[in-house]
Amino acid sequence: MGDVSERFWAKLPDGSRDALVDRLSQSELQSVLLDVTRQRAAKVTPARLLQRWRQDRFVQPSTIDPRELVQTQQRLWGLLPEKFDGVQLSPVTPLGTSSAIATINQHQVVSTIRGTEVASDPTNELAIEAAVRRRAGQDRVHLAACQRVVRAQPFDGPGMSAHFELFVLVSSARDTGSCRTEAELLIDHLSFWHAVLGDKAELTFTAFTESAVRDRIEDTVRPALGVAFTEDAERTKSASYYAGTGLGIDRAGEGLGDGGFTTWTADLLGDAKERCLTSCISTERLTVIGA
Repeated sequence: MGDVSERFWAKLPDGSRDALVDRLSQSELQSVLLDVTRQRAAKVTPARLLQRWRQDRFVQPSTIDPRELVQTQQRLWGLLPEKFDGVQLSPVTPLGTSSAIATINQHQVVSTIRGTEVASDPTNELAIEAAVRRRAGQDRVHLAACQRVVRAQPFDGPGMSAHFELFVLVSSARDTGSCRTEAELLIDHLSFWHAVLGDKAELTFTAFTESAVRDRIEDTVRPALGVAFTEDAERTKSASYYAGTGLGIDRAGEGLGDGGFTTWTADLLGDAKERCLTSCISTERLTVIGA
């Protein structure tokens, strides 16, 4: 995007970049962009609108049957333990939600002109909400959400869409030493996903960095789960995204979802003792395979 954006900036008068990026306040910039958008919208014709609806991947409807999807959602909420609080998230979140805590390139999300971005990953948003609740004094936070998200990067695979729905869990608590907190959070999340996927669930972990989490998996997590929880030593995906240990959540190789420990609540609260575990699956893929 660097060379492309430089060509765009070259079309504007000198000093435009500094004015838009640094010299205008957020409210001033918003007013300018709203005015530009209003004038551009006034030029849209019904024919052009129909063309965009047919060609723009961001607005095309999903192919999933919503009646079947709702049944999947109801099943997931019905199996969710009471300790998890359901959260109805907004479709937009503060600008920088993905890039500031999850280090995702801002080009991969859809930014708005009002200082927000369209939700691209509900685990980021729930981590912020978890940090708010932890700061308010809640001892241990367990949150769940089901949200349709939009990703700006292109997807080429069959059935892939710019927007899709995720069911996610986020838990945050303070470290109690020897990775005991991590073990407890793992049991909470993995027990739920096993209940969702049944005995055909493929639950895996990858130790991107060695820690006592591996010991707790052996002596605490596996005995508590009572189901297979195997190591995927070959995985490299998301090695820089998760902090130490990543999770795989699947059935029959369908690529349903993943998860792992992050530093998000620790970063948000400025407390290295905070532990945060996230996990998620695609509700649409789950609906298709009929799990």
